[in-house]
Amino acid sequence: MAVEDTRWGILYCPKGKGSKQRERIQHVLDERHVQYDFVQSESSDSVERLVKMLIHNGYKTLVIVGGDSALNDAVNCLMQEEQKVRDEIALGVIPNGVLNDFARYWDFKEGNLEQTVDWLVKHRVRKVDLGCIRYTNKKEETCHRYFLNCINIGLIADVMNLRRQARSLLGSKTLSFIVSIFLMIFHRMEYKMKVKINSDVVDRKVMTMCIGSGPGYGQTPSAVPYNGMLDVSMVYHTEMLQVFAGLWLLATGRFLNHRSVHPYRTHEIIVEEAKHALVGVDGRLLGTPIGPYRINIEQEVINFLIPD
Repeated sequence: MAVEDTRWGILYCPKGKGSKQRERIQHVLDERHVQYDFVQSESSDSVERLVKMLIHNGYKTLVIVGGDSALNDAVNCLMQEEQKVRDEIALGVIPNGVLNDFARYWDFKEGNLEQTVDWLVKHRVRKVDLGCIRYTNKKEETCHRYFLNCINIGLIADVMNLRRQARSLLGSKTLSFIVSIFLMIFHRMEYKMKVKINSDVVDRKVMTMCIGSGPGYGQTPSAVPYNGMLDVSMVYHTEMLQVFAGLWLLATGRFLNHRSVHPYRTHEIIVEEAKHALVGVDGRLLGTPIGPYRINIEQEVINFLIPD
């Protein structure tokens, strides 16, 4: 049965048990007399199913309480719908994930729930871009995946994979990050790539490449998700001390100042070869595509709720 146009469909993606955080969110919503229905994901695999359920039940405002990966699932569900359906739906976020990079770009902060809800209530909408990777998977199926923030190819995707594995074993977010950085020393540090960007062809060993429609976890800090362009940061081989110097510049927002970082801006990238390089999409591991793949941008395709 269809719901009122003003009623929010809220998908809650808990961190840990999460019951106190959910109660706090509901309290803030009730104080502001927001009409809403809550659904909660049991795992990352259930996010897409629940977003589809909310869409097909007629909710016009979808709010994701989660991080970049949950937002990624939501936009990929929306992009399966016809344009006339998408155009009637606005997507919002209450940051509650391991990585909240896209939310932070808009100044939505995890510790400022009241301000976030006040902004969402004002329902200020901006159409934002989506990047898209088109590839062939290991089953030789033609696939595509959209992204709001960024794609990482190579070392950073490998670190994200190590961090996920470490966190599943250790539980601690901070400890898993430290362990993954340490384990990085023993992993492959560069990958043979052949990439076409605009009129340039890069055919050499590359440590990591970030393609961002958004800030890219600091690797594409000049990217904006509404200009119809992708920012690319490609990092060539560097010594171990320079790797840690690069991590420091990344943490302090000066990543493009590193001498091994080579930036580009483009509408499309063709990766003709990237042997053994893992691919991460909005913080979630995609795996290793088979053969060449293409990454492009689709301008202003999702209605996103932004601050006042």
